[in-house]
Amino acid sequence: MKWKLIDLFSGAGGMSLGFTDDRFGGRFDPILALDNDRAAIATHKANFTGEAVCANIEEWLSQADVPQADIVIGGPPCQGFSLLNKKRTNDSRRSLWEPYLDIVCRSGARLFVMENVAELFRSPELVAIRKQAAKLGFKTEAAILNTADYGTPQTRRRTIVFGWKRGTAGSQFPPLPTHAEPRSNSNRQPWVTVREVISDLPEPTRLEIDGPAPLDIHIRRSPTDKSLARYRAVPPGGNRFDLQRNAPELTPDCWIRKTSGGTDLFGRLWWDRPSVTIRTEFYKPEKGRYLHPEQDRPITHREAARLMGFPDDFRFCGTKVEVARQIGNAVPPPFAGALARMAIDALMPMKKSA
Repeated sequence: MKWKLIDLFSGAGGMSLGFTDDRFGGRFDPILALDNDRAAIATHKANFTGEAVCANIEEWLSQADVPQADIVIGGPPCQGFSLLNKKRTNDSRRSLWEPYLDIVCRSGARLFVMENVAELFRSPELVAIRKQAAKLGFKTEAAILNTADYGTPQTRRRTIVFGWKRGTAGSQFPPLPTHAEPRSNSNRQPWVTVREVISDLPEPTRLEIDGPAPLDIHIRRSPTDKSLARYRAVPPGGNRFDLQRNAPELTPDCWIRKTSGGTDLFGRLWWDRPSVTIRTEFYKPEKGRYLHPEQDRPITHREAARLMGFPDDFRFCGTKVEVARQIGNAVPPPFAGALARMAIDALMPMKKSA
């Protein structure tokens, strides 16, 4: 039994994968994906059936016939809420949840799952989202969830808004975690670690995307001698402060002047923990804790994809920068799978009574 799925702001399709691939528990049929990133839509087309459209959501909505669906998923762009954009109080991207809910309404969907940054949870926008959803006949619940608690080898905290049509059987929300931090003394499985998902990969040799998976996107950079020396100065588990202690002559002046904060910058991932949040520029260690646990290099695109939970047979399309953006912007498929199973529980009673 499959239900019809619309994925808005779909990106490459990490959320679609969790909802459609039975490896993650998904049982949905993708009928429409929409995003304004051309390379991401090419990736979606390469991995899923159904229509994938590259368009601005409001322009598309003004001229398209919205197909009927059972559920709408997706995350309106999060930059307007991001802590990295504290001054963007009037960022237009904050309002993209409105056409999202318009499509929920016009599609006849009985469920929706909206994903966004953790900061959404305490924002006035969440109040507005839930108020508008109520006008459309939906009950909603919201929570901040950690993707590591659902089998993703990455600590990534996201706000999830679950909406269901009044008269529809509810479901367990938030979905029960399957994993837990080992020190928590939980009976759940321990968090999936960096070691478990990338330690089998050889040192990267290629510079460009080419060949079969998994080495197609297992690509290295061409660092300068100075960059290599900086990498070598960072010990296992270390960061920019270790770089400053071990090689002050190689440390940027701005880091020396800034004596607090930024503890992940130029840091190494830990083997026996999940990774930190993978962002779109994970190949730049000055952006975060993105150095390999042992080797003197940043992580590769393949390693980042695995840390996001993508299987090796998922095909990415585009340039190195475009693929990195798709990986960093994705919803981790194992986490999406947990949300999909929750949605299935809510939809099953409807099918039984139909």
